[in-house]
Amino acid sequence: MSRKSERLVNLTIALLATGRWITKSEIFRSIEGYAGDISAQERMFERDKEELRNLGIEIEVGSFDPLFEDEVGYRIRPEKYRIDLSRLSSEQISLMSAAAMVWKNSKIDSQASSALLKLSALGIESDIDGINPFTPQVLNPDHNLDAVINAIASRKAISFGYRQADSSIVERAIEPFGVGTKNGYWYVSGRDLDKDALRVFRLDRCVSAMKEQGKANSYELPKDFSMKQQLAARERKYSCVLSIRVDSSFEIRRRSELISSDDEWDQVRYTYASEDDALRDLLWHRGDVRVIEPASLLQRYRESLANIVSAHG
Repeated sequence: MSRKSERLVNLTIALLATGRWITKSEIFRSIEGYAGDISAQERMFERDKEELRNLGIEIEVGSFDPLFEDEVGYRIRPEKYRIDLSRLSSEQISLMSAAAMVWKNSKIDSQASSALLKLSALGIESDIDGINPFTPQVLNPDHNLDAVINAIASRKAISFGYRQADSSIVERAIEPFGVGTKNGYWYVSGRDLDKDALRVFRLDRCVSAMKEQGKANSYELPKDFSMKQQLAARERKYSCVLSIRVDSSFEIRRRSELISSDDEWDQVRYTYASEDDALRDLLWHRGDVRVIEPASLLQRYRESLANIVSAHG
C-alpha cells in the first residue's frame, strides 16, 4: 500500500473514532505522512480532504466553542459514514465482509491503531471498534495474504516456493491479479511468468515468504479478469471412492459421504476439483487413506507415494 493510501486510511479512522473536533496541529502530530514545513503539511492536508470528499466521505468543520476564535477542528460523523446494509444484496454483504476480514488481519489495522494511540497520548479519546457496523473475523487467515494484496495494489510480480501434489517444492513467479477465499482457503490468481498462462494457487501451499520482483506498475490487470470465475472453476466436480482408517483424516471426512464402515476402515465418496487437488489432500494423510477408484487417480496416487519414498527414504 502506498504512503498516501496509508495516510488517507489513518486520517479517516482518526476523524471517525474521536468524539470531538481534531485540529490540524493534532492531526499533523498523530498521523504519519504529513512531512515538511507547515505550508507543505497544509497543502497535503487540503489534498487529502478533497480526496476523501471525492470518495463520498463527508468531513465536518467546526470549533470547540463557536463564541470564541478557537482553532478550527475536523471530524467525520459515524452516522454519515455507515452504509445502509438493508439496501445491499446478500452477495454484496458477503464481499464487504471478506474485505473487512482482510482489514482486521492486515498491517493497516496496526497502523490505524498506532495513529489512535498517538491521539490518546494527546488526550483525545477514540474507539476504533465503534467504526464498523459489522465485525466479522477471519477464518484461517494466511500469513502471505497481506504481501499478496500489497503486490496487487502496487502491480509488482511476486515469487514463492510452492508445494506440488507430489510434495516437491518448486519456485513459481506470477503477476498477481486477485485474491479470494473458498471452502476456508485463500487463493491468489495471476499470470504464471514461466508458463505464460493464468493460474490459481492456494496460499497455504506457499512454503516461503512472498518476494516482490521488479518495479511497481510493471503490468496491468486484465479488464476481463474475475476472481469469482477463477474460484468457480475450482468447484468440486469429480468424485472418488476412498478407504479411510477409523478415527483419522478428519479433514477428508468433512468433505466426504460415508458409504460403508467396519471396525478398522470407513469407505467414503470424496469430491474434488482436479486430480492435482485430490493428490495434495490425500498424500498428506498417506497411510490412513487408500484410493479405491477411479483407476487414473489410484495410479497417480501410487506413483506419488513411490516418488516420496524415493526422495525421502
